[in-house]
Amino acid sequence: MSGIRTNAAAVMLGVSPNTLRSWERRYGFPCPRRTPGGHRQYTLTDVESLRAALAQTHNVSSAVALARQRGEGPPSSSRLASAFAAFDEEVADRMLEESLALRSVERTIEDLLLEAVSMRLEDRNAGAEYEYAWRYANGWLAAMKRVSPPALRPEGVLVLDASGPLDLDGLYALALEVVLRRAGLRTLLLSPAVEPRRLGRALRALAPRAVVLTGRRITLDGIGRVVFAVRSARGDVLVCDYRGAVPRTGGATVSRLGDAPVAARDALLTQLDATPTPKSKTIAAS
Repeated sequence: MSGIRTNAAAVMLGVSPNTLRSWERRYGFPCPRRTPGGHRQYTLTDVESLRAALAQTHNVSSAVALARQRGEGPPSSSRLASAFAAFDEEVADRMLEESLALRSVERTIEDLLLEAVSMRLEDRNAGAEYEYAWRYANGWLAAMKRVSPPALRPEGVLVLDASGPLDLDGLYALALEVVLRRAGLRTLLLSPAVEPRRLGRALRALAPRAVVLTGRRITLDGIGRVVFAVRSARGDVLVCDYRGAVPRTGGATVSRLGDAPVAARDALLTQLDATPTPKSKTIAAS
């Protein structure tokens, strides 16, 4: 996604680049994206909205509040990130509700919510803001999970999330579970810290066709133990990597689903549709 660099945005607003950066730190608006090289990129909509508000109010704090309130155009990840920076739950709620009127749940999750939390993570000086954004997103995704429609397909998918507290990967794992449930799949999200021999009851209940490994806090040995336990119980189960949980070692036994929940869902559904259902094995009581 293209954007406006700091110097150009500052010229449009009639201020210095340092002043623009100070507004971002103080008010959380305008909130830029970061390029892979760490450069700020502001959206044209945010800059134009703030410029119009400054001309009207001649006061920075009032202009920022007015620009946020107007929210010209559809909700964007940068505006949601600004709401997170201001710890403004009411504005965040409104943006997501407006997004759901324009976008699907899946696109709202991927293009708005996860992107906005990622933007707060990229700001190394915004620890409290990032934690607020993470916890807000976690609660919102959990609510979406609860209202997902009943499963329409017989396949079960076990998602093993090896992320730590407040890891961005943890939100992506929950987002994937929501997206898979909305696609009609039965899902179960667990931590790989569960002893493999204790997985028996969960495996009997879910009868998974696929295991998705995500998060980056599990060793190769731990991955091997979990995969062995599942395959011992369920036969030729698909084993998939999501967001680089499994290091690339040259083996071909792990399918790569990518980094985004919607694309991962599509790739997984394609594989499930192309793979015969394996026969279940008897699972010893645990």
